[in-house]
Amino acid sequence: MSTIQNPIEFDAIVIGGSYAGLSAAMQLARARRRVLVVDAGQRRNRFAKRSHGFLTQDGTEAAAIADQGRAQLLAYPTVRWLEGKAVQAVAEGEGFRIVLEDGAAVHGRRLVLATGVIDDLPAIEGLAERWGKSVFHCPYCHGYELDEGAIGVIATGELAMHHALMLPDWGTVTLFLNGAFEPDAAQLAALAGRGVALERTPVARIEGEADVVLEDGRTLRMAGLFVMSQMRMASPIAAQLGCAMEDGHAGQFVRTDMMKASSVAGVFCCGDMARATGNVAMAVADGAMAGVGAHRSLIEAFNVPA
Repeated sequence: MSTIQNPIEFDAIVIGGSYAGLSAAMQLARARRRVLVVDAGQRRNRFAKRSHGFLTQDGTEAAAIADQGRAQLLAYPTVRWLEGKAVQAVAEGEGFRIVLEDGAAVHGRRLVLATGVIDDLPAIEGLAERWGKSVFHCPYCHGYELDEGAIGVIATGELAMHHALMLPDWGTVTLFLNGAFEPDAAQLAALAGRGVALERTPVARIEGEADVVLEDGRTLRMAGLFVMSQMRMASPIAAQLGCAMEDGHAGQFVRTDMMKASSVAGVFCCGDMARATGNVAMAVADGAMAGVGAHRSLIEAFNVPA
């Protein structure tokens, strides 16, 4: 439920209070700008207990990183935090009007979108329940903790080659084709060169920690599994505003420039919604750039040639 009942002017509104949004808001707060963060509380990595690969925070609980970031951000006096869901954004005057789920509206001169993505997983029994626990998408985030054990890659298409060829650096790999595609001669040679085993029998379900039960009744015990999810925007706001998109290997993402500016003037996008792929470290870097970009655009608004 929002606590803001009337439109209020902010220098910037950040929609999304996870790692990218927190990082963007921090840059703006340190520039003493009036910032509102609107957060619906749906971190993409909420299914994973720990985060890995983020400098100084390696192995820290994912929720604890977000909680600490929020506490540090709210220590800045120009920052407001609103728990709620933004459902609409409209260009209005020199900025944007944001409508919240409860009907309240807020107004900001710049808009930073860090609204994230939703992972659509293949319909394999037992897979979704293990997402973020023993079924993963990022080897850099979770591969090391598998202790060079048996790793399974469940194909959803030809892009499974990407996982299959990367993961031998983290363990012994089996590629479960699951009827998704058939490697050609060059791909078979590449897989053999990396020591990847192939399993063509379809997957029936996942049991235990990460045990793959095949349709012929065999069970292959794995230390962990990797699968390429299909990503879709968690919020319609970027599309509402007309932000240009790009097609990535796992779904669409918002096109931005080096300062994370979208194709819509005054709108900056960061984190997983504005990258083909990402993790916590990349999201924080993305957010920092978006915050700096938004701040620079506020300054440049006053730097108009006579």
